[in-house]
Amino acid sequence: MMSASNLQQQRATRAAFFMPGFAMAAWAPLVPFAKARAGLDEATLGLVLLCLGGGSLVAMPLAGALVAHHGCRRVMVAASVLMCLALPLLALVPGAVALAVVLALFGAAVGAMDCAMNIQAVAVERESGRTLMSGFHAFYSIGGFAGALAFTVLLAMGTPPWLACVAVVALLGLLLAASVRGWRGGREGRGGPAFAVPHGIVLLVGAVCFVVFLAEGAMLDWGAVFLAEWRGVDPARAGAGYVAFSLAMTVCRLLGDRVVEALGRMRAVAGGALVAFVGFAVLALVPSPWIALAGFALVGVGCSNIVPVMFSLAGRQRAMPEGLAVAAISTLGYAGVLAGPALIGFIAHGTTLVFALLCVAVAVLAVALTPRWLRRL
Repeated sequence: MMSASNLQQQRATRAAFFMPGFAMAAWAPLVPFAKARAGLDEATLGLVLLCLGGGSLVAMPLAGALVAHHGCRRVMVAASVLMCLALPLLALVPGAVALAVVLALFGAAVGAMDCAMNIQAVAVERESGRTLMSGFHAFYSIGGFAGALAFTVLLAMGTPPWLACVAVVALLGLLLAASVRGWRGGREGRGGPAFAVPHGIVLLVGAVCFVVFLAEGAMLDWGAVFLAEWRGVDPARAGAGYVAFSLAMTVCRLLGDRVVEALGRMRAVAGGALVAFVGFAVLALVPSPWIALAGFALVGVGCSNIVPVMFSLAGRQRAMPEGLAVAAISTLGYAGVLAGPALIGFIAHGTTLVFALLCVAVAVLAVALTPRWLRRL
């Protein structure tokens, strides 16, 4: 029978995934206010926003090394506190430089939390003897939905942005206090160097995450543009594509643990990649906006459980220490989120957005071939 401590860790891990999703979603509605307060034009804002991703990319490998030496709990507590300190400052700091610094700190906190919570999730899943990773990742999506909804409602009620941030921080603080005992305090993994270049099977797992996160970034950054410019959807309603994608992904992650157990990890990866490929093909090639929405949903269904399976595999491989492997996979995946939309824009500029999305479809199709090598784990 599963120990009570493991059940407590499962609940605490779900809360850990919820927190950065909630915090990141709260930042999104703040962007126009921060832009106006700092007096930024669009070009400068774009450069400042890069600091968010840059902070995350720097923090992820560092967090993996810290977890190996100090345990998940200390890293997750420090990351949570930094998130809580940085978020209200995003609504208050004047000027581009100050905003860039705070955004980098906020991104570092989210990146460190992302890495440490996945290391915790790998250990908790392994000790439970059950498939749990998709359910954990579902709570990040739920946190994102809840954060966007709560913050938008607060702003619509006339709440000053800084006060809305304080309300978000209060909830994050309560979750931190309720969860901290369930966060693992011991060292994770076999130790090793502070940093390590991903190699062997870890590099392949990271490449899969890069492609899937690239696909997710395509839905987020280019989905509305595609529907408005290529399918004639009113720009005010073009966000429906991402809604269909994210809702399908969240629901399938909530059901994903049972699906992965029934199909097996490798069939879940191959099948998910094929479904996502079909989704991209449908939305890119079928001229109906309604069928395009079905394509967005299919991409969400297909991508939903691939990344959770990849993190589970990180706990089974022996090419690298577990913590460093999770950090490397997280970093490669997040690089896909950052680089993917820009790469799609570059391809679309030289050809068309339809062709660029089909290129993503081909990359996703390639993921369906990776179980040939991943099944060794």
